[in-house]
Order: sequence, then structure tokens, then C-alpha cells
Amino acid sequence: MRRARAVVTGGAGFLGSHLCERLLNEGFEVVCIDNLLTGSLANIEHLFGREGFTFIKYDVTNYVHVPGPVDFVLHFASPASPIDYLELPIQTLKVGSLGTHKALGLAKAKNARFLLASTSEVYGDPLVHPQSEGYWGNVNPVGPRGVYDEAKRFAEAMTMAYHRYHGLDTRIVRIFNTYGPRMRRNDGRVVPAFICQALAGEPLTVFGSGQQTRSFCYVDDLIEGVLRVLFCQISDPINLGNPEEMTVLEFAHLIRKLTGSQVPIEFRPLPVDDPRVRQPDITKARVYLGWEPRVPLEVGLAKTIEYFRRVLAAPSGP
Repeated sequence: MRRARAVVTGGAGFLGSHLCERLLNEGFEVVCIDNLLTGSLANIEHLFGREGFTFIKYDVTNYVHVPGPVDFVLHFASPASPIDYLELPIQTLKVGSLGTHKALGLAKAKNARFLLASTSEVYGDPLVHPQSEGYWGNVNPVGPRGVYDEAKRFAEAMTMAYHRYHGLDTRIVRIFNTYGPRMRRNDGRVVPAFICQALAGEPLTVFGSGQQTRSFCYVDDLIEGVLRVLFCQISDPINLGNPEEMTVLEFAHLIRKLTGSQVPIEFRPLPVDDPRVRQPDITKARVYLGWEPRVPLEVGLAKTIEYFRRVLAAPSGP
């Protein structure tokens, strides 16, 4: 009997690499496609040589062809951190639009189920709190973050168009702040920033007053949720994240505690359109998937801190 075969775009990225590993462990054949713009071979080198794993270096904004049968296409390709999409605005827009179109085309050609990795950023700087899937969002399309927010909003619209017009079997996950090993140390997100600053003995840089909130979900929990969405029967978007909300300032104090560092906290001006609140309403995931985060924040952070200790101790870093 043929094994199920999944294509993961952006498979050498933070989330994509964990997804590839989990799918292999579940018995799938996995074709990982990544142009390594923000992904890294270091994230997947331990998968090379494993039976059923194939890596293709390729830009999915071009026509995508994968020989042989494909059962699932999981589209995770995209710059996904503030530094990335401010430095790579055109590439971010292209992978969300053209890349999604090409990945959907592959799924249609292969009669495969398609899953889009969307984001809580589709809610923008929300006027509704917490954010449920029925909220349409508050996004500034011409602001610096708009290249990511609108790319993902377009990707959702394109996915639903293929679902309605072509009858394609599609899924959409809206991913809230996720953290864990294989994050990039300089990607601008608060978890690697605070951990690396604390380990290096540098001040923790808190933007604004630090009263803006975030909700942190450990990567293993998130990947479990993705697989449950993949095998559910719901084509509408589903939030995946941790509803336990905390302020950035509270998070900074927690990182100091867990790293044993007494570095000072340095306040800096708030970036443009930085969301003031971020908390998922995961009622839908709880009811229909039986899913909710299981890994306590301090446990997940301890694993992430240990990962970055190794990264910082390496001769040349990642």
C-alpha cells in the first residue's frame, strides 16, 4: 500500500521543519520545498537520509511541479517575522499571492487536500478581544506591516475561491504567536530576542510601555493542531494558539527569571501598527478538534532557552 505523500512549502523554516519531522514520524512521505530565503538547511539536515524525505530548493512563486502522486499540500512558505517582511516586502507579498496560487494549482492538479498556514496578523491591530474566526480584522493595508497582513488575507481569499469555484478540499489555520527550537535568533520576534539578549548579558528591549499583550504557544502543540485541522472536515479558518495572555513586560521578567539573568530592561519607541493585544479565541479548535495547548509556558521556554544556549555557544552561530 502506498504511503500518503505530503508537500510542505517553506519546509526548512521554523514551523515548516517541525511539520516535516512530525509528518515523517507519522509515516508520510514528505517533499520539502524551500528557497532558503528565510529558511535554513540546519533546520532539516537531521532529516536528510530518512526514508521518504525529499528536499527541493525552489521558489514557489514560480510554477510548482512535483512528479508522482501528492495527497496533501501544506503551504507554509513566507517570511514570518517583522524584520523579515520589513526587509523583504516584495517577496512577502509574492509568496502570499503568487506562491499561494501556485501551491493551490499543485493541489488542484494532484487532487490533493490543501492547507494554508495563515496568521493572527489577519486581525491586524484588533478592535475585538479576544479574536475569534468571525472577526474581520483591523488592518492598515498601506502600513509597513501591511505587506504580511494583506498577503495572508489575500491567501485566505484565494484558498476559499479555489474551494468554492474548483471544489478543492482546503483548510486554513490562523497561527498565533508560536515559539520553540529552530527560531532564528535575529528574526525580530520577542521570544528569540529576549532569550538571546538575556543569555548574552544585554538589556532586554521592550517596545512602548510593554503593556501590549501576546499569547505564546509551544511549537509541538501548534503542529499537533495543524495535523488535526488537516484531517478535520472544516474548510473555514480555525485559530490555533494559546489563549493565556500576558504583557510583553511580564514576559521580559519571566525570561530574566528562567535564564537567571539580571540584565536591565530598556524601553524603546513602539513600532508602527504594532498590535496592542493578541489573544486567540480557540473555542472552535476545542469543540471540533478536541485541541488545546498542553505544554506549560515555562516548560516550553526552558527547551527554547536550552536550544539558544547551544546556538550561541556554536563557533559561528546558525
